[in-house]
Amino acid sequence: MSEIATIKDVARESGLSTTTISRFLNDHPYISEVNRKKIKKAMEKLNYIPNTAATQLRSNKTYSIGVIVPRITNPYFSYLIEGIEQELKSTSYRVIIMQTHNSKDEEIQLLNMLRRREIDGVIMCSLENEISIVEKYFQYGPIVISGNQNLNSKIIPVIATDQEKATYDAINYLINKNYKKIAYCTGGNYTGLNHGLARNLGFQKAMEENNQEIHEHLIFKNIHTIADGRKVGNNIIALNANNRPDAIFAGSDEVAAGLIEVLSNNGFSIPHEIAIMGYDNQPFSSLLKVPLTTISQPIKGISEQVTCKLLNLIDPLRNIEKSSDLKLRIIERSST
Repeated sequence: MSEIATIKDVARESGLSTTTISRFLNDHPYISEVNRKKIKKAMEKLNYIPNTAATQLRSNKTYSIGVIVPRITNPYFSYLIEGIEQELKSTSYRVIIMQTHNSKDEEIQLLNMLRRREIDGVIMCSLENEISIVEKYFQYGPIVISGNQNLNSKIIPVIATDQEKATYDAINYLINKNYKKIAYCTGGNYTGLNHGLARNLGFQKAMEENNQEIHEHLIFKNIHTIADGRKVGNNIIALNANNRPDAIFAGSDEVAAGLIEVLSNNGFSIPHEIAIMGYDNQPFSSLLKVPLTTISQPIKGISEQVTCKLLNLIDPLRNIEKSSDLKLRIIERSST
């Protein structure tokens, strides 16, 4: 039976000092890429397995980062987590995926993991509670929020995309194509301060500036999934023809997919009778029965910036910045 390799063996094989190897194992920021490759090569050759428990005890770190999302089944959040994990590949940190299922209480339970020091930091990809409540947890460890430009915090860094402007531009795009009676789907309750606030403001602003009436019966609240989209589609079919919209801003590609399925299966011509616009530009959006006009989110840029910002908070000596593209863009296809 071969002997278990030690940190000294790795140092000897790589030609580096044990101090450098130790720094690598503790995710020290100032190790060159050349030396990282030497260490990884030596560890693979020697089949060296770090003593994770010992490393955690020495550093007082868990090397785990919590990523809070509403639902992992939403492709947008799946791809965002994939991007975060890609950014962490060169570090010792790993992701713990935590789902709120749009519950305020569940979000607090997950934030309490930071309070109990079960994780080293949190990336919040959505927000259920008021920002003032979440800010109270920053004293227990670093938090970064992936949000929008309407979300302000003097304590917690927010990696923001301008969702208000993106929605404003989308509604103007529909109006400029001569759609007048626009239905609107939101992930929140439409009047709250958290879920969908920025998008709601963009919708309202565009409609008001163009003197378009906002029809209360065409505002669909707490809409998230393909099943929700089917439900909205059936509700629209049940309306008197004079009360139906001529365009729907679906709020997500998932909801749009459910709408396209139900409406097209019931004989509605898309976009000639009802146009549909999504949000996120998921890979499937171009493959639907009617290819979907949507808003493209910069997932790669968001994942790069939130991860970089959190790692800097965990280790202030790291001090690395990334200037990724965070612009949202309309992708025009056949559904409008």
